[in-house]
Amino acid sequence: MSKVFLITGAGRGLGADIARRALAAGHRVVATGRDPEGVLDALGGERDSLLAAPLDITDPAAARRAAEAAVERFGRIDVLINNAANFYAGYFEEISPAQMRAQIETNLFGPMNVTRAVLPVMRARRDGHIITISSLAGVVGLEFCVAYAAAKFGVEGFMESLRHDVEPFGIRTTIVEPGFFRTELLVDTSTTWAELSVDDYAERTAATRKVWESMNGQQAGDPAKLADALLTLAGQAQPPARFVAGADAIETVAAKAKDLLAEAEASRELGGDLAHDTAA
Repeated sequence: MSKVFLITGAGRGLGADIARRALAAGHRVVATGRDPEGVLDALGGERDSLLAAPLDITDPAAARRAAEAAVERFGRIDVLINNAANFYAGYFEEISPAQMRAQIETNLFGPMNVTRAVLPVMRARRDGHIITISSLAGVVGLEFCVAYAAAKFGVEGFMESLRHDVEPFGIRTTIVEPGFFRTELLVDTSTTWAELSVDDYAERTAATRKVWESMNGQQAGDPAKLADALLTLAGQAQPPARFVAGADAIETVAAKAKDLLAEAEASRELGGDLAHDTAA
């Protein structure tokens, strides 16, 4: 059955792969990006099943306009894929406060802005699916990723709680936790390096940045295969609350789950009996 997808960050990387796969499968796609002409170029030009809409996800008004354009063109929105994101890389003391706020503005408040714009459309139909791309860094804290992880951990909490809000309206939610995929997150237009410099971190910063720069385009995960998997999820009547994507992510998340369970058990003696003592 043909669905209407609204995809953020659809001009390149994973977003473009998802849009191409959805169009090829016969779906209708609202592909959004800061440069709609660039989105059209990336997706092979205009066609009846494609609407390229301008969207800066940090702008709530722009998100509302994109949702309105989707409804005007296609009558509804069945699937929202919150894909657009960027990456502020560096150690905490070298990430400026302004950079930290900018990271959270895009990677947390951005998906919130678009979701807020789309939810009234889905609620009106008592149907819909919100898929938000999180990250392995939204489950496990990683070196040099403190700003990115802070935003993605926020995405996890937002989406996990949102599920309870919207399930009564027939709206499903899925958090996607990819490992390392060739998604163009590490290209210069998506990655911003820490703007401060602290001598104690200088040697590690230089070495770690070199490693991250060398990874671009060499990651094991195939974004086209991930796009196919997301289309499969979008077609499921009861999609999972979480989808861990990539062998590296699956192993790391499984290890984190074991660590959390062990830590909970280790906390029983000290932390399990902290209720208020009502005895006289």
